[in-house]
Amino acid sequence: MEGQQEILNLDDVKQLVDGFYTKVRGDELLGPVFNARIEDRWPQHLEKMYSFWQTTLLGEHTYSGRPFPPHATLPVGHQHFVRWISLFTETVDELFTGPKAEEAKWRASKIAEMFELKVAHFQNNSGAIL
Repeated sequence: MEGQQEILNLDDVKQLVDGFYTKVRGDELLGPVFNARIEDRWPQHLEKMYSFWQTTLLGEHTYSGRPFPPHATLPVGHQHFVRWISLFTETVDELFTGPKAEEAKWRASKIAEMFELKVAHFQNNSGAIL
């Protein structure tokens, strides 16, 4: 696809994150969940996501923390994770190509899979975070 490039630096990561969360915020299923939780803290959330994906994809260790706990109590189920990975994959495919783009999609699918299992466990076990 014309205009596609490889994910090589922080600017590329920001383009991916911004494109993805623009879709999430406008999505009928995901938008209300994210907007209710994040409220007016979108700039801080995006900065955290830049750092997370910069660390994950580029090996530039700017993120520290535990990504799951803020998600543990979200009111989400399987359909939310399916939509999340669909939007993420769509965004990557629209903007990027190459090994890091493939890695981003693979890592996102694994994160979604893990978070879905952990959220379900949390919901079914009186809030015990794994």
